[in-house]
This record gives sequence, C-alpha cells and structure tokens, in this order.
Amino acid sequence: MEEKTGIIIRLLGGFYYVESENQIIECKARGIFRKKGLAPVVGDRVVIDIPKDGYASIKEVLPRKNRLIRPAVANIDRLIIVSSVCEPTPNLFIIDKMTATALNKHIEPVIVFSKTDLQSGENYQKIYADSGIPTILFSAKDGTGAEQIRQLLKNQTVAFTGNSGVGKSTLLNYLFPDFQIETGDISKKLGRGRHTTRSVELYRTENGYVADTPGFSTVDLERYELIDKDDIQYCFPEFKEYLNTCQFTSCRHICEKGCRVIEAVKDGRINPSRHNSYIEMYNEVKDIKEWQKK
Repeated sequence: MEEKTGIIIRLLGGFYYVESENQIIECKARGIFRKKGLAPVVGDRVVIDIPKDGYASIKEVLPRKNRLIRPAVANIDRLIIVSSVCEPTPNLFIIDKMTATALNKHIEPVIVFSKTDLQSGENYQKIYADSGIPTILFSAKDGTGAEQIRQLLKNQTVAFTGNSGVGKSTLLNYLFPDFQIETGDISKKLGRGRHTTRSVELYRTENGYVADTPGFSTVDLERYELIDKDDIQYCFPEFKEYLNTCQFTSCRHICEKGCRVIEAVKDGRINPSRHNSYIEMYNEVKDIKEWQKK
C-alpha cells in the first residue's frame, strides 16, 4: 500500500480526482467520512492510500483553513465575485452577501463587473471604492481589467462565482483559453442565464489553482451561509473605524441614537447601498436561533 498527499480537483459520480505529484488519481472516499458527515470537497488537501489492485481511497482530510458550503469548496485564498453591469443588471445585495460571507470565512473577496463594453460600470465601482474590497471592471471585447485579475491569481487558490449569465465562464475562458468552459446565452424569457457549470472543479494554472463554480442563488446563501448577527458588522470593512465608538455599546448600527456608522452614512463616508445591505442581512438573521442554523 502506497500513501500520498494531494489536492481534490474534481468530484464526479462519487469519485474524487486527486492531483498528487503531477498526476491525477481517481479515488473513493472511505465510509467513515459519510458516517461523521465530513465528506471531502474540492480544494481539500488529503492523504490517500493507493493499493496495488483496486481503487485508491481517501484516508484523511487535512485541516482546512476555510470551507464554503454552497459552492462546496475548501481552502480558498480569494473569492472573485462576477457580476455583469447589464443583461442581467447587478443585484448589489447579493454581491454584498457574498463579500460578507468571504470575509467571515477569512477569504479575500474581489468584485469583477463584466460586460463594461455594453454599459459603464464606474457607478458600481464607486460604491465599493471606500469599502476596501478590490473592484475591477472587465470587458471581454477589449480585455479591459484582465491583467489586473491575472495578478490576483498568482500563487493563490481562487474561486470564481456569480449568478448565471453574468459572464463568469466567459471571463475564465478569456484568462485561460485552454479551459474552454461551456458558456450559455441569456434567457430572454426568464431574464437570467442557463446553468452551464455543473460542479466545482479546480483548474491548474502556472502558479496556483482556479475554481469554476455553479451559479449561486439567493436561496443557497440564505440557507447555507448565514452569519451570526453580531458578526455581520465585521464583514463590512468600511465600518471598522467606527465600531466601538458609538454612544451605546449595544449599538446595532441600524437606527440608534449616537451611532457613528449611521453618521458616516449621512456624511457620505459610507455608501448608503452598503449600509442598506447590512441592515437587510441583520434583519434576516436577528431572530434565528442557534438550532435553526444546523
């Protein structure tokens, strides 16, 4: 029996494909993972046993630094959130939920607004200018923003995510022509794109990995990526300098007297759109009990 370590790059039909020492090994996961409810996911670093005959098996999942539930991927350094400036128009609340989720999981979020050859994205970029979240405008027509994105991929494991139809796969194909990820047209009737990416998969680059992930939905976010109400404030970087300076220590930064965050919104130091997202996120989870999060 030979033992190796590697990284799961693909999950398909119950088989895990582990990259180890410049080869890809097809593996099964041992039953103990199912019993403990700790199924391996793409991005996991694992120890595998390779017998002389039969399938290799995943013996151990090494400690994770983070894990997203939807999309199911682990050990991500950066989460690149792709949104189009039009066709479909961006949902800023969803973007803010994803940036907050990333920060809560100790992942650096990056926002990419695509299709800027069809419509300017400067107004959206301005919203995040003071948030500390890198925001890039991208056009597949002339490659605007592509080099900025490439620089963020060096020596990193990066996940790309976004609603269907926003140009996520088009962006990946522009950055890495050899990937040839399937793309889909916008459904005029539904006003959204068809789901073209079926499962998470890591693609090897010269200096790291990138993950193409299925389009996420509001339902997935609400059900699987809830943030504790007391932690949401820390997931909005532009709030940082004002926290713990409010008149009342129990301030929720929603409508309280003497709230420094609200003052910053009124003074134009925090964008109202971001504060509105914070309030909506807080109100969604404020009455949820711990047992309901299981």
